[in-house]
Amino acid sequence: MRQQVVRIDSIRHITHDVIQIVTEKPLHFNFIPGQATEISINKNGWEAEKRPFTFTSLPENDFLEFTIKTYPKHKSVTNKLLELKADDELLLHEVFGEIAYKGEGTFIAGGAGVTPFICILRNLKSKGEIGENKLIFANNTKKDIILAKEFEDLLGDNFVNILAHDIVDGYAHGFITKDFLVTQISSTDKNVYLCGPPPMMDTIEKLLEEINVDEKLIIKEAF
Repeated sequence: MRQQVVRIDSIRHITHDVIQIVTEKPLHFNFIPGQATEISINKNGWEAEKRPFTFTSLPENDFLEFTIKTYPKHKSVTNKLLELKADDELLLHEVFGEIAYKGEGTFIAGGAGVTPFICILRNLKSKGEIGENKLIFANNTKKDIILAKEFEDLLGDNFVNILAHDIVDGYAHGFITKDFLVTQISSTDKNVYLCGPPPMMDTIEKLLEEINVDEKLIIKEAF
């Protein structure tokens, strides 16, 4: 796919360090829920600085949306994004991604690794097919949880949070363990969708093996 220039329609914070960018959508631009594209900023010196970000809008929307964790202390693309405003431009590159919905199961996300699941779950909701899908969302603190209200509305009791640092009533505390997974995964013959920091993913894959989840049922992507 050739490089596409898109204008930013809006940009806003949805948590203390996560922004939501909405852009125009090029004609005949296609992706499937869970996929991403590499983005760079159409400003001098930044055009070649590409980073992968997931589409969180639906494929049928007439706009594109990206939900992006920023790192203000880093002199990086995400820090530069914080300086942008409406009518600035982004450059879109190839569409890619290994995560795609393959049937009901458990989604396990760490931090910004939840972004591929946003579009997938929104898409299922739009078709009335949420079913018994579950999201386990691991974060450091309650304020880090992305789109908490929307996930509650989408999934109800099947939206499960675990916080490494905060102790909050109604939220699990600590890290994902084998015992925790046993309590949350009701059937080991359903799909497990996994996305997050590589060390977390490596650990959880080992835990899933220990509770007899077939590796063929693990659909994963690292961000």
